[in-house]
Amino acid sequence: MKFPQQGRSPDDILSSLKARKQDDVPWEEGRVFAYIYDAGDEAEKLLKDAFSLYLMENGLDPTSFPSCMELEKEVIGMAVDLVNGGDDATGTFTSGGTESILLSLKTTRDYYRDIRPDITEPEILMATTAHPAFHKACQYFDLKAVTVDVDDDFCAIPEAMEAAITENTILMVGSAPSYAHGAIDPITELGQIALRHQLRFHVDCCVGGMYLPFAKELGYDIPEFDLSVPGVTQLSMDFHKWGYAAKGASCILYKDRAIRRYQIFSYANWTGYAVINPGVTSTKGGGPIAACWAILNYIGREGYLRLVKASQEASAKIVDAVERIDGLEMMGKAQINMLAIRATDFNIFPVADEMKARGWFIQPQFGFANSSENMHLSVGYHNAHQVDEFVRDLAEVVAAVRAEQRDKEPFVMPDDLREFIVNSGPEVMDHLSEVLGSDGSALPGKMEEINNMLNQLPADSREMLLGEFINRLYNPDVH
Repeated sequence: MKFPQQGRSPDDILSSLKARKQDDVPWEEGRVFAYIYDAGDEAEKLLKDAFSLYLMENGLDPTSFPSCMELEKEVIGMAVDLVNGGDDATGTFTSGGTESILLSLKTTRDYYRDIRPDITEPEILMATTAHPAFHKACQYFDLKAVTVDVDDDFCAIPEAMEAAITENTILMVGSAPSYAHGAIDPITELGQIALRHQLRFHVDCCVGGMYLPFAKELGYDIPEFDLSVPGVTQLSMDFHKWGYAAKGASCILYKDRAIRRYQIFSYANWTGYAVINPGVTSTKGGGPIAACWAILNYIGREGYLRLVKASQEASAKIVDAVERIDGLEMMGKAQINMLAIRATDFNIFPVADEMKARGWFIQPQFGFANSSENMHLSVGYHNAHQVDEFVRDLAEVVAAVRAEQRDKEPFVMPDDLREFIVNSGPEVMDHLSEVLGSDGSALPGKMEEINNMLNQLPADSREMLLGEFINRLYNPDVH
């Protein structure tokens, strides 16, 4: 596409944008079990209005837009209160869970550079279920990621975590919960390990921070997980997941205010204005913080209890249905609304494609370590009214897929193809377009064949292929 020579009318532009959405998943109908967090029409309107009210404001300079700073301080105060941070806790509003995690690890690295300059190859200790954002942070900040296997419920094993601590370990990670299976790590036990070894301890509550406190208050069996747990030093939590805020709303919280000094970038050694950035970015649009403040005040504690109750009840319905569908079983404890479902005697990847053909979106997950390939569901308030139809369709699709596969040989990647891919670089995509159903310049239709192939490759080969696919997919048409 060429740069436009002349402008277009607002009506024409908005019409084009609306037309672009026709191939997107129909999230408004409650048929999407990932990415979408919708608290209803009135909440959505409030988010849009609040966001628009602060559309042009920039939180970069609190002397110019002090209201952005005040809104952030109030939102962080609400978060600290919710996760029992105490009087000395503080935090920073961020664009998402990944930025929150990046800041946490950058802060910890710089802190240890100051107090332990002898540690020249710092290590971050985490379970195999930890979110990839921790590995991203390790790549960005030259940290070594040390991963430890989990138990059959996909929870971190305290003894194994402690055994993996070395003289270079600076931070341990726990998940509450992990995304893939909704498993809550034993945070209390891990906290004691952190105390014994004088480590920083980050609890990743990006998914759970706006959910677990209310589930616990409702009486569900939720173990201790927050900043009140001895040994926990920092915690990430997203507002734009189960807080139902507009996207671009998360935070990193610290139990002690002093350490946040290591997070802040301050620079005055140039010819321009002094730059002080608490987070990764300089420009900080006022829209996300205003919309976040608005939704927290709109829903309130009583409202979140209602939303979590509906989500828990919908999740329980799905779990009960899955246990009655031949060929399916739940993974892990399935104690909250983050569910993983695997097949017992067939290839599960076609189920995701066939459910999508019926208007449902669920996430396929590859097999890794002790977790077999599966389908992930994030079950929210917006899904609750669709659960009965969803489980009916799921049962029908599973029965049809199992019947079809009885007469087919399961996919097994030829050894020579596997070896060829493993020993190749990104250019291998040129040779795989027929197998993948795409040369990387456009999205494929069904994903079964692609998922089958990727599932039988080593993780680093998957990463290479997917990275190259995205590299090609996001190239503009310049002709």
